[in-house]
Amino acid sequence: MEALMKVVVVVVSLALALSYAHAETGTATYYTPPYVPSACYGFEDQGTMIAAASDGLYNNGEACGRMYTVTCTGPTNLGVQQPCTGNSVTVKVVDRCPSPGCQGTIDLSQEAFSMIANPDAGKVNIDFTQ
Repeated sequence: MEALMKVVVVVVSLALALSYAHAETGTATYYTPPYVPSACYGFEDQGTMIAAASDGLYNNGEACGRMYTVTCTGPTNLGVQQPCTGNSVTVKVVDRCPSPGCQGTIDLSQEAFSMIANPDAGKVNIDFTQ
């Protein structure tokens, strides 16, 4: 029984390490309502835990419907020294944040951004996973 527990601990540890290793880094900004229409769902309301993907993530619409877990890792400027709340948020990609206007890797709804960071920061460094 003790050997089985050791195996379970090792497998769980490896799974956690692999999931962390696949986290990507980037920046997050936010946008404000109205959230419709969107590039992916037109006038269909998708709620408030949503995001617009930058061109790199959007990939000609392939990102539509993907879920990303986003965690603030720190400030991008000296405006708000400690913007992160310590929380993560899971969002659904519903829109495209087109270049050149897109200022972040992922543009979160205002509600989603405020879950992970102080909105006064405007832009934060993040880790995100699909």
